[in-house]
Amino acid sequence: MAAQKNRASRGATLNAESRRFNLPQSEADGDWLDARETIDGAAAPVRTTVTIEHPRTIITRNTSPDVPFDRSINAYRGCEHGCIYCFARPSHAFHDLSPGLDFETKLFAKPDAAELLRAELRKPGYSCAPIAIGTNTDPYQPIEREWRITRALLEVLAASEHPVVITTKSDRVVRDIDLLSAMAAKRQAAVAISITSLDPRVAMTVEPRAPTPLRRLAAVRRLTAAGVPTYVNMAPVIPAVTDHEVEAVVAAAAEAGALGVSYIPVRLPWEVAPLFRAWLDEHFPDRAGKVMATIQSLRGGRDNDPGFFSRMRGQGVWAELLRTRFRIARVKHGFGDDRRRLDLDCSRFRAPAGAQGELF
Repeated sequence: MAAQKNRASRGATLNAESRRFNLPQSEADGDWLDARETIDGAAAPVRTTVTIEHPRTIITRNTSPDVPFDRSINAYRGCEHGCIYCFARPSHAFHDLSPGLDFETKLFAKPDAAELLRAELRKPGYSCAPIAIGTNTDPYQPIEREWRITRALLEVLAASEHPVVITTKSDRVVRDIDLLSAMAAKRQAAVAISITSLDPRVAMTVEPRAPTPLRRLAAVRRLTAAGVPTYVNMAPVIPAVTDHEVEAVVAAAAEAGALGVSYIPVRLPWEVAPLFRAWLDEHFPDRAGKVMATIQSLRGGRDNDPGFFSRMRGQGVWAELLRTRFRIARVKHGFGDDRRRLDLDCSRFRAPAGAQGELF
């Protein structure tokens, strides 16, 4: 653990392989320097690597009744932001990788995403509905600076006049404000920025490689000033770690010009739960028991409740208290009781031209 304590810029404190899919287990023999926890007594560096992935399709469909979209795109697999609570961590187990540090350091990029999207939008019978980008891993995580896959996706959607909703916790989204502003003028774009805490120390611990809260609020201001409908998500709310900031986050969202603010109590599916427990023991040992007891009261006595609707709202006294606090804070700052409904225009959509047509 001594070496792990020096990995302050990473989120997970563990890197155990998942046994959920009965994948073959391997044991390092210590012969490779990169596999060692220490080298000559010093902590071994944890490097980020990116592997190119060539999927056959890029649009993912879902029929979940408690999410407001039926299709989404994720340009990357894994996320360098390192948010300890990330519900996407278990997806790395499919690749025989750990949902822990591997999820943050062994990333996958899909450089063919824009071409795949263009081909899927061109298919006969495609029915236009808003596409959500960033529902699993962040589309504006640090590697987007070089790979620019999200930018390429937006260019395809803008040219096709196809509506999009982006979810991110990075101010890097303002880099694409030219595209988003033009799309928003046609009611074809909206952005949701996640702000879990206003305390930079807490944010750095919970989301070690994500931009600071002040930078995210600045992004809300810039986007709204450019006419882009922008919302703030306090997702997740972590009991005894960030829940005391509910009213402050709602107030900050209002001051920054957000059109609405929403929240989701922390979720701990599959391998996220033991990672989160280990993280608590490392960073908040004084309240780890209280945090988990409150989460279990929210989740029907378990670490996680996968049920539709209840997974997003929680249950019990603590969940009701959280709903009440958000409702009062929203009304106080002019948001009303519920997040304003997104009304994006799908009527202008036109399928991308084929390779021949794009030459003229």
